[in-house]
Amino acid sequence: MNQVKIAQNENAAGGKGQLQVNVTSSVDNYPVADARISISYTGIPGGTLEQLDTDSSGQTETVDLDAPPVEYSLDVDNDIQPYAEYTLDISAPGFEPVSISGAEILADVKAIQNVRMRPRADGTEEEEVFVIPAHTLYAEYPPKIAEDEIKPVNETGEIVLSRVVVPEYIVVHDGSPRDTTAKNYYVRYRDYIKNVASSEIYATWPTNTIRANVLAIMSFTLNRVYTEWYRNKGYDFTITSSTAFDHKWIPERNVYDTISVVVDELFSNYLSRPNVRQPILTQYCDGRRVTCPNWMTQWGSKSLGDQGYSAIEILRYFYGDDMYINMAQEISGIPSSWPGYTLEVGSSGDKVRQMQEQLNVIAEAYPAIPKVTADGIYGPATQAAVEKFQSVFDLPVTGKVDYATWYKISGIYVGVSRIAELV
Repeated sequence: MNQVKIAQNENAAGGKGQLQVNVTSSVDNYPVADARISISYTGIPGGTLEQLDTDSSGQTETVDLDAPPVEYSLDVDNDIQPYAEYTLDISAPGFEPVSISGAEILADVKAIQNVRMRPRADGTEEEEVFVIPAHTLYAEYPPKIAEDEIKPVNETGEIVLSRVVVPEYIVVHDGSPRDTTAKNYYVRYRDYIKNVASSEIYATWPTNTIRANVLAIMSFTLNRVYTEWYRNKGYDFTITSSTAFDHKWIPERNVYDTISVVVDELFSNYLSRPNVRQPILTQYCDGRRVTCPNWMTQWGSKSLGDQGYSAIEILRYFYGDDMYINMAQEISGIPSSWPGYTLEVGSSGDKVRQMQEQLNVIAEAYPAIPKVTADGIYGPATQAAVEKFQSVFDLPVTGKVDYATWYKISGIYVGVSRIAELV
């Protein structure tokens, strides 16, 4: 297929996308205040478009940036690059500078660029440079090598785990399995899913299409975790970034708000079939360059979403009527599980107190979040603290602790408190 390349990003303008940058320390996960972010078009050095600074939460304001018309990412037959590419140069006192080239901005959605900066040692300065490759729906990538969707359980050592567990971290090998030069990255599970989904589908697609694809990505990933697929072959990682074997994961790429919200909503789910304990290895292809009978196609899922299909209806259309959504029995690294109901003004008890205590620890790192009295009573002050937390961490601002907010609080709590616990 011939692709029509755009000569300059500004020539592809016609829509507006948004960008927010979040900067944290790679050592202790604390926010980095007063970081300076310079934004320019990729391929046009020296042409700074915006300069942003982070606040006490390590966040910049949200800015509008030119992007191609949203229709480009919605049309299966479109050959023009549907996103604009920007370069971000990040600097902060006491940290090594970071440059990210090729950040992808789609029209009508907010891109979230998370940046982890290394503290500077001994007065030296060494810039970290990341180049984001093209989106998988736009460029040519190796198609998935077909595997059985259910791994055999009768082989010695094949299935190691006794139950499905959502891991806190997974180890991503940034290359094909046998590429010994490729680097391994320790990545939080939810961050991995958000990264892959942002790399493999367009965030402008219908919400139920996003849900269906996120569920397929999570189920595939949890199958690799459950079966310890690569570790049983002698490798020291969980999954690869090769599209021929697994999913496309890209270090330091931006994610999107529409995808992030769905992952936070569904992150403990996976797909299963009757009488099968393991998550299903749900394989898929784009449905345009590559066809894959009996697998989901990404563009096909978009079409069904446009027609009003629910996420499970989309999945069953491709994988069969005996596909079900299941929930993991354990979430690793989380100090206490969700109470099973939404906490809000008027709620009380131990779960409220646990949540308040965790918020107060987070507030030590994020001073914009007000501390509260950990009395187990969900009053207006707790509501205000929850609203600020939701705002800082890109959740719907409701002031209520639902499933997604509970686990986001728990995850951030673990991240900012772990260093202190280990010292």
